[in-house]
Amino acid sequence: MPRRILIIDDEEDIRAVAAMSLETVAGWEVTMAGSGAAGIQRAQEQLPDAILLDVMMPVMDGPTTFRELHANPKTTHIPVILLTAKVQAADQKRFSDLGVAAVMFKPFDPMALASDIERALGWNQQ
Repeated sequence: MPRRILIIDDEEDIRAVAAMSLETVAGWEVTMAGSGAAGIQRAQEQLPDAILLDVMMPVMDGPTTFRELHANPKTTHIPVILLTAKVQAADQKRFSDLGVAAVMFKPFDPMALASDIERALGWNQQ
C-alpha cells in the first residue's frame, strides 16, 4: 500500500514539484493544501501517513498549523516534517523544540525527497 502524504505550502510551485517527485519517484499518493487552515481540514479528512508543512505561510504559519494538528486527537499521531528556507541555528532549534518529526530545507532535491522523508521518519527500516 503506497504512503499517503499531505503537502501544506502556500507556494503552488513547491507543492507541484514535491507532489510530482513523491508520486513519480516513490509511487506515493499525494494531496495538497495551500494554507494552514485547508491543511488541517484535509489532514482530519484523509489522515495521511505524514505531512510536509511549510514554515512561512500567510495567515496561519507552519508552527501554528503544527500546534493545531498536534492538539487535535484525530491528527496528533501524524508525523510532521517542516519545510523551511531558514537555516539559522536559532530557527532550527526553535523548530525542533516544537516536537516535529524533522526539519528539511528548501530548496530540496526532488529526486531525493522521498528517501529523505523515509530516512527522517524511519520508514526505510520497516
